[in-house]
Amino acid sequence: MTTPTASVSAVPATAATGVHRFRPEVQGLRALAVLLVVVYHLDADLMPGGYVGVDVFFVISGFLITTLLVREAEREGRISLAGFYARRIRRILPAATLVLVVTGVAAVLLLPATRLEDTARQLIASALYVENLYLAGQAVDYLAAETVPSPVQHFWSLAVEEQFYLVWPLLFLAWAGWGRRTRRAGRLLVAAVAVIVVASFGCSLWLTATDTARAYFLPHTRMWELAAGGLLALLLLRAEVPERARGALGVLGLAAILAAALGYDDATSFPGHAAALPVLGACAIIAAGHDGSRRSVGALLASAPARLVGDLSYALYLWHWPIIVIAVGWSGRSLTPVSAAAVLALSFALAWATKVAVEDPIRTGGALRRLRPGLAFAVAGALTVGVIGGGQLAHAQRLRAVEFDPSVHTGPRALEAGDTPQRVTEPIFPAPLAATDDLPDLYADDCQTSAIESVPRHCVYGPEGAATEVALVGDSHAAHWLPTVQELAGERGWRVHVFTKASCVFTATLIEDPQGRPYHQCREWGEAVVSELSGRIRPDMVFTSSNTIAEAHGAGSRGEGRDLIAEGMARLWTELEAGGAEVVAIRDTPQSRPGIAECVERGAGVLTACTRTREDALDPDPQFAAAELVGGRARVVDLSDLFCTSEQCPPVVGNVLVYRDGHHITATYARLLAPYFAELLDEDRIRG
Repeated sequence: MTTPTASVSAVPATAATGVHRFRPEVQGLRALAVLLVVVYHLDADLMPGGYVGVDVFFVISGFLITTLLVREAEREGRISLAGFYARRIRRILPAATLVLVVTGVAAVLLLPATRLEDTARQLIASALYVENLYLAGQAVDYLAAETVPSPVQHFWSLAVEEQFYLVWPLLFLAWAGWGRRTRRAGRLLVAAVAVIVVASFGCSLWLTATDTARAYFLPHTRMWELAAGGLLALLLLRAEVPERARGALGVLGLAAILAAALGYDDATSFPGHAAALPVLGACAIIAAGHDGSRRSVGALLASAPARLVGDLSYALYLWHWPIIVIAVGWSGRSLTPVSAAAVLALSFALAWATKVAVEDPIRTGGALRRLRPGLAFAVAGALTVGVIGGGQLAHAQRLRAVEFDPSVHTGPRALEAGDTPQRVTEPIFPAPLAATDDLPDLYADDCQTSAIESVPRHCVYGPEGAATEVALVGDSHAAHWLPTVQELAGERGWRVHVFTKASCVFTATLIEDPQGRPYHQCREWGEAVVSELSGRIRPDMVFTSSNTIAEAHGAGSRGEGRDLIAEGMARLWTELEAGGAEVVAIRDTPQSRPGIAECVERGAGVLTACTRTREDALDPDPQFAAAELVGGRARVVDLSDLFCTSEQCPPVVGNVLVYRDGHHITATYARLLAPYFAELLDEDRIRG
């Protein structure tokens, strides 16, 4: 598909040569970008904001692609979309497909089986260049909070680029068609690109402030970075940077990138306004160019070592992350300085081999120069990766297939009988691969209020007209008790009202959200729930529980924060009691280890490495202090002895997996706790 373009006179030739010549300093800038990312992934303490290297890559990509489009218009008098996409396929797909195929096979052989399903899905998403959208979906999935990074997660940035380049050439196609009829086309093109930069940057500011996790991966929050590189290319066509300013501009650009790489960290709200620093830094370095001075930033980046790393940058970016993830997943240990050096050496070796054996021959050969064979290669590559991913999913399904047997899967009855083996010889239920899916019903019913919502979601379980109405209220640590309450409700004819909200302790005290910000939506939600329960619903009993790791906003210490949270709990409980409800708090469950299902699966039945001491697993629970503050009318039911012995809290009890992640219990174990919960509840009532 081609179209005539504007006459060459519409583009000032005086500056065009500066854009069209080979830019060795840009190749060196690629080296800087990839090294920032690699060092960050190897040891974030050395380069806590090294992830900004991706933003530098975006600017470089936008600059070079825009330059190529303008160059084609000048040289050929037309822009060929078929040629553009054939070049993208030839440049991107061969090395990417090779890495995906090798990584998929290595994952089956070397990664724990608990990683296979997520890795398979991300392999397929990466092959289809929608990995960023997959990760954006996971980012808002509260249940995926402890998901271990997959070995192809870094393909999100390639997906953003390819989504951007589905539409970017169309802008130049329109410019080319109009440019034949007016000399204003060049200025209008610059204006259109500037509007894209401003609009996307504004979207990034808004979404980063409201939904940081998704903002990191979505194309419309990132396209301004690629478009900024494109805008720079168009501006350099119209005017060059004065010679006397280039040296200082290059230094400022390098300082901006390094300031972000060293000053930012994982707690930085990103991208948003923070992304402007590395983006502007990259633009400044490209605009400064290489002024011929031996001491300039351009000279440093144009040096032979920098250009060599720049030549390897794409393959190095592709290889380093799967090697890191597979090495850590296979060994079960974090990288040491020695293993990090070995990973770096292997990454460079594979990058060099990929460039020499794959990238260079395909780039200079004729096999993929036309779009049709390029598309055939793309389809074949995606199908190959899909077959590998499908095989992983099928294998994972076989490993999931464990049937519940009450004579084998006894759960807390084993602790009651004093049986706490450190080795499991029977199949565990749920299987470690299925642990994350062993959930209370409220998740399938979309009943949990999300972090950004203040209006409560409300689900009801049980018969209408029940003699007793109860409510379950709190955060996800209340939610995981729903199977227990449902078992009692079925036996006693209760009707259960459920109000839960992600990461939201049921307290009138202002707490912090997982990012450390004031969690106003939580306090507003809690007040709305109390209003519902004290007014329209008026349950006979309210069950509540909360994660003990919650932080009170503005507290000077953990102890002070617990006291403030307890005071807020007592205020809400008092309001519920005034409405006629009996409040029963359930002590928070012992904390396990992150990645507990993987630890159990890796241990092949030996649980020693996955077991925590009782002292470490049980945190002080502010619900006890809250019960005292309301004068003893509220009760706290403590089931800790059904999770732990006097010394240890094992991850598997009676051949049942207790935890689905580091701090939530499986629905199966919660159901098996129901008779013990009922007994403690009734004993407290008799004593009361």
